[in-house]
Amino acid sequence: MFPPELIAKATKVLNRSRSKAVRIVTAESCTGGLLIACLTEIAGSSDVVDRGFVPYTNEAKQQQLGVAEDLFYRAGAVSEEVAQAMVEGALTRSDADVAVSCTGIAGPGGATENKPIGLVHLAGARRGGKVSLVKREYGDIGRNGVRLATIDDALEILLKQIDAVT
Repeated sequence: MFPPELIAKATKVLNRSRSKAVRIVTAESCTGGLLIACLTEIAGSSDVVDRGFVPYTNEAKQQQLGVAEDLFYRAGAVSEEVAQAMVEGALTRSDADVAVSCTGIAGPGGATENKPIGLVHLAGARRGGKVSLVKREYGDIGRNGVRLATIDDALEILLKQIDAVT
């Protein structure tokens, strides 16, 4: 289902989580749950994966993660502000120690002049730590390409967050 290199990276995330007794939560919009699916594709993932939120609409982001409605008007659903609110909400509403979120435009539609296809904002955080923000502009590499590239970056963010846990 997933490319071998993503499974290898997801396995690394899970193993590193186990070694530090760290639990993971995801908050995904543009990937539609593929990140949590990639992690849970690996047997035994339940010992470190707490849960995955898949709030695809703005309303769902508000309901599931507590994203403030005014953020959508001020910054837009695809913004670093919303990615940050999503990751913070995921930590607040879970038992996890580290979190990653993503919101973006996978295409083929949904783009604007200022927010092209392939624009993705990701955020990573750990309990008691600072939120890290990452902006990616993958370009119009196809819907599947954008989603897989986002998963790859999200797994990298999780590795960094896990490594920062003391």
